[in-house]
Amino acid sequence: MLMKRAIIIVLDSVGIGELPDAKDFGDEGSNTLVNIKKARPQTDLKNMCALGLGNIQGEDIHLLGKTDAPKGAFGKMAEKSIGKDTTTGHWEMAGIITKTPFPTFTETGFPEEIMDAFEEAIGTKTLGNIAASGTQIIQDLGGEHIKTGYPIVYTSADSVFQIAAHEEVIPLERLYEMCQKARAILTGETGVARVIARPFVGAEGNYVRTKNRRDFSLPPTGPTILDLAKEKGLNVTAIGKIEDIFEHRGITRADHTTNNNEGIEKTIFYTKEEFKGILFTNLVDTDMIYGHRNDVEGYAGALEYFDRKLPEIMARMKPEDILFITADHGCDPTTPSTDHSREYVPILVYGEAVKPGVDLGVRKTFADLGQTISEYLGLGAKFEAKSFLAEILK
Repeated sequence: MLMKRAIIIVLDSVGIGELPDAKDFGDEGSNTLVNIKKARPQTDLKNMCALGLGNIQGEDIHLLGKTDAPKGAFGKMAEKSIGKDTTTGHWEMAGIITKTPFPTFTETGFPEEIMDAFEEAIGTKTLGNIAASGTQIIQDLGGEHIKTGYPIVYTSADSVFQIAAHEEVIPLERLYEMCQKARAILTGETGVARVIARPFVGAEGNYVRTKNRRDFSLPPTGPTILDLAKEKGLNVTAIGKIEDIFEHRGITRADHTTNNNEGIEKTIFYTKEEFKGILFTNLVDTDMIYGHRNDVEGYAGALEYFDRKLPEIMARMKPEDILFITADHGCDPTTPSTDHSREYVPILVYGEAVKPGVDLGVRKTFADLGQTISEYLGLGAKFEAKSFLAEILK
């Protein structure tokens, strides 16, 4: 019996060069992977490079480490959706192209009527309502938050409504409840992509965010490969924040890991199991911990750790498994910006059924990945995309 499976690993924010419209997003010069390599030449991603990472088309990508005999198929994908955030990127690779960008509130914060409705819903006033760095705003407003008990609301260049609260002041379940109330309010023209719980701990001058973050997303606006696979009776296992990004839709099993190490170990664990369908992992540390904090050393270290563990994942793959390694956007830690960057993302493909050395070129949309997986698993998707399955199968 055939046991076809697609294993998707998203290295969160690992972009590979600015898109042609990057200037429209303020992201000229962004190239997350290559700029990290230039800033830290000793960065060693030998296992991904063995698959073809350094052979991908693009300026200076060869610096990552080109090989004469790639073991996988390789290329890069352009984002066709209007945006550069987690939700947009993941939805597109699963088949949904977002043509109207999610709203942002960077300049003025959220409208008064939204904040009034939110404060009435939660029964308390709020602090902040500005665009800010999440690590900085808890230092700036943490003391007042502890004194008043008011939650801290802030946003960023992404389409997000973030609520920060000290875990000893507002317990986690209460914070998650506040997020659910905000999610119910933020619809239509103010329908941000995600409401995010940002709990923290510590004392004045030394507040730190905890791993208990939760995302409350809008439901996908159309069918995804997850929905189609579940409808076919296939297993869809979501690791990390995948369940939040897709608002728990199209998922048969979720394992909400909170860091890369856990996510990698669970990917290895589930790869060993017997099931048909999709295993979908997001590894968030590169973005959340290192990209947004412009921590080049930490970012490179997280990439190297995944690269060292990659052979363990590959060794546990079954004959009909196809592994897809990609990203959802960029977040170049070498640029002054601490926000996401509008970049191409890499696509590496590996498996016993995959022809080595195939150059997939530059794909016009992340949705080519979803269309390819649909064709491989027989899901019948009709996305605005082109499958590359015929190019990669032996």
